[in-house]
Amino acid sequence: MLKIGIGADHAGFAYKQQIIEMLSAQGYTVQDFGTNSEQSVDYPDYVHPLATAIEDKKLDLGIVVCGSGNGVAITANKHQGIRAALCWTPELASLARQHNNANVLAVPARFISFEVAQEMVTTFLATEFEGGRHANRVAKIACA
Repeated sequence: MLKIGIGADHAGFAYKQQIIEMLSAQGYTVQDFGTNSEQSVDYPDYVHPLATAIEDKKLDLGIVVCGSGNGVAITANKHQGIRAALCWTPELASLARQHNNANVLAVPARFISFEVAQEMVTTFLATEFEGGRHANRVAKIACA
């Protein structure tokens, strides 16, 4: 079973809590990087440790949540070993895994329903990287 990290800011806190419940019920090992309330916080404080844990192979995949999804995605993508994808449909979550080998899903909590977020997470975790022609492209993403 995959080891999943999850982190959020205040705007993503409620979705984070619900996603943790869902994944725990499905048997996933989930590491919560915070935040732990809806009190205003700075999302990099939670995203950087999650991204580092993925780079260090302590976690398989990550989920980050904020209001727009942009801040958490930008922060995660500062890490050389991270390919964070901001998604707003399950189809985009699937393509992010299939074609880009994304290892972090960024969720825009203020712009999608929890039901859509739930479908995206389920799809993201169940979808494998296709490799093939996509592997060469993904290999070119990292800077020297």
